[in-house]
Amino acid sequence: EVQLVESGGGLVQAGGSLRLSCAASGFTFDDYAIGWFRQAPGKEREGVSCIRSSDGSTDYADSVKGRFTISTNKAKNMVYLQMNNLNPDDTAVYYCAHKSSSAGSFGSWGQGTQVTVSS
Repeated sequence: EVQLVESGGGLVQAGGSLRLSCAASGFTFDDYAIGWFRQAPGKEREGVSCIRSSDGSTDYADSVKGRFTISTNKAKNMVYLQMNNLNPDDTAVYYCAHKSSSAGSFGSWGQGTQVTVSS
């Protein structure tokens, strides 16, 4: 069973940084894609970033390019999202999600971690 546990959220001032962590288990850590998503109150969930084990490629939403960085530590089965130069529009619950490389969509989700950016 895939399990994902996010941590690292909190309250930060605009311009500050946070690093989110996703502790992953229950799947082969060499055949996956891990994505970070977020959902703000009253808004739809949106994809923030994704990393693939096949080639290490990454994707970012335009709104976070140049500010957020996704990375992994395979030895620790961890996925991180380094978030710099945060602004109030980044306020949301952030989720990590998993899919195998052959799957069409993300099927396993963590419980989420709240990020609040004050102006």
